[in-house]
Amino acid sequence: METLQTQGPSFFAEITRQAHRLPSEVEDGLWELVAGGLVTADGFDNLRALIDPRRRQATTSNGHKRPRNTGGRWALVPPAAHHPDRVEHYAKLLLARWGVLFRDLLRQEAIAPPWRELLIVLRKLEAQGEIRGGRFVSGYTGEQFAQPEAIELLRAVRRTPEKYCAAPVGQQDPLNLTGVLLALEPALTETAA
Repeated sequence: METLQTQGPSFFAEITRQAHRLPSEVEDGLWELVAGGLVTADGFDNLRALIDPRRRQATTSNGHKRPRNTGGRWALVPPAAHHPDRVEHYAKLLLARWGVLFRDLLRQEAIAPPWRELLIVLRKLEAQGEIRGGRFVSGYTGEQFAQPEAIELLRAVRRTPEKYCAAPVGQQDPLNLTGVLLALEPALTETAA
């Protein structure tokens, strides 16, 4: 990351040379930066080289040597100008996705703006009457915000719980909040170990 900050957009070989790192270390670093949304490439071949293990090898299937990651340049993603309109759009997106929004829920959202920036926008939306603030999910401290429709659904479930049943959610489903919001059950942790 430091190399890209000082040198600007660079090819893989340039990054390796400037960073004084092994190509495998640079690949690992680029992969982490791409996953974090901090680095982008000017073509898909760069990303394919990180994803496809055969492309990451320094030799082809018939044994010929080839340069690693011969694709285009890598560059830092410009820091998001946390313009209030952009943060507001993201806050509304999160509210539409989750219905109720609070700090602990952001663990599922890797590219979300920081909570402190969202909080300013959420308080503004509450003051405008678009959303409601309160305590909607027990067991979590801090401010919580919800769409009016979500509040009505929560009240309906609380009034007549027998009408609603729990729906199983797959382990890889982004809506599975086990370990994020729900404590891991001892039986689950023992079998996972």
